[in-house]
Amino acid sequence: MRPLDPRLVRRIGPARRHIIVTAGLGFLTALLILVQALLIARLLAPVLSPTPLTDDGLRWWGGVVPESARTLATGLTALAVIVALRTALTWLQERLAHRAGVQVVSQLREMVVAHVATLGPRWAAGGRTADIATLVTRGLDDLLPYFVRYLPQLALAVTVTPVMMVVVLGLDWLSAVIVIATLPLVPVFMVLVGLLTQERSARHLEAMQRLGTRTLDLIEGLPTLKALGRERGPAARVRELGDAQRRATMGSLRIAFLSGMVLELLTTLAVAIVAVTMGFRLIAGDIGIETALAVLVLAPEVYLPVRNVGTHFHASADGLAAADAAFTLLDESDPTHVRASLGEAPDPRGRELRVDGLSVATPDGARLAPAALSFTAAPGAITVLRGPNGEGKSTALLALTGLLAPDEGTVAVGDTPVLRDDAAVALDGWLAHVAWVPQRPDLGPAGRTLSLGQRQRRALSRAFDSGRAIVLLDEPTSHLDRESRAEVIAAIRSLADSGATVVVATHEPEVVAAADAMVEVTGALTSTVEPANTGEDAS
Repeated sequence: MRPLDPRLVRRIGPARRHIIVTAGLGFLTALLILVQALLIARLLAPVLSPTPLTDDGLRWWGGVVPESARTLATGLTALAVIVALRTALTWLQERLAHRAGVQVVSQLREMVVAHVATLGPRWAAGGRTADIATLVTRGLDDLLPYFVRYLPQLALAVTVTPVMMVVVLGLDWLSAVIVIATLPLVPVFMVLVGLLTQERSARHLEAMQRLGTRTLDLIEGLPTLKALGRERGPAARVRELGDAQRRATMGSLRIAFLSGMVLELLTTLAVAIVAVTMGFRLIAGDIGIETALAVLVLAPEVYLPVRNVGTHFHASADGLAAADAAFTLLDESDPTHVRASLGEAPDPRGRELRVDGLSVATPDGARLAPAALSFTAAPGAITVLRGPNGEGKSTALLALTGLLAPDEGTVAVGDTPVLRDDAAVALDGWLAHVAWVPQRPDLGPAGRTLSLGQRQRRALSRAFDSGRAIVLLDEPTSHLDRESRAEVIAAIRSLADSGATVVVATHEPEVVAAADAMVEVTGALTSTVEPANTGEDAS
């Protein structure tokens, strides 16, 4: 897993601005840490030195903090100012990081939702909508720790660490050699911990999506389950999924604590080597007390940002995994073709709806379902599409709405084409003439408390009262009892008698018996397309 996903920088404007601001604030923080360390060395050196100080132990870095800072009044005042500035800078950095994180998460959510909306109903019917809902809610929330904790530490690691290294090298070359030799161990252990964290984060996101999918499915079907007295049936499965997510979360936390302990121990030992070496050299008189103090204060600051990057990596790993899933989804191509315009949609009232050689490939491209479908639906008549499951009845209705581009064939109103594989009329104008009721209608929040049959009755009622010239119904009686089924068939008959063009995909014998024309829908392998179907008189 990369520390910075370049797609965040390329596609998300607030992320680019935040990275620039964070780098600038990190550089200012490095300067303040440097001045603070030198001030502490200036203040403590006269107290700890057995003899009066005569030389400037800070060498050419003494120009940053003059020798007058050795006096308590001057040194403490300057130190208080530096501490106040660091506090204000830290507050500003966290505030900007929170704001940028919220903006990035919000923009990425909008991009995902907008892209999913363009993929169309056929993609949504593939069963991934619950995973997407989990991703854009809880999943992307994990990006906030990435912006608030991880990115600032990454900026400090590329600013503070090099600056502190240069200063230590200017003060004492031997200590700088020790730091340079031990510092690469921290990234090595970070990589090892990161590889394990990446796997844990992927499992955590997967467990969260499974739980979210099951929970959303349960909520959607709860009215039906309650009506059947089975509302407590899925409880054990949901409990199992919750336990799986708990184990995944605890595993991520365990890795986080262990990684923090490993990095803390490693940096502590590295600083201890510098301190022990410095102690022996002080005893031997090879280094001055002021120089030693400055090096001892600066040495931990060299390791601290790099260590914090590793410590906070686990907090960002879940967010980066969610961002990667979001960008992977955004990179999925739109299954509808880019079509040229055929102009404004014609008014289909009183005109035949003609379908000629309509073929739509399955998502895997292995079959055409339907294959070479041809029929004519007359106004005032009920045209039924029937055939085995998987042959393309629902897909044919979806293509008639204009929401799915066919791979071959045309749809026309009279002699005016409205849809081809490479062109279509204005979609909004065409949809203004078409009412479509899918097998599982979605009525939004208002339908969450209704059973599937109740939702179907309400959706059918809306379609019948819409006044649209073309009404497309997909298995309109499949979830209804016998009495309700008879009422719906009577309503369909009445709708057709009023002059509407009604096309119904069904398996129900009662609906077939009420049809004026019947069309057999068949599929075929892409290499062996069957001849065109033709509508038959139902009588």
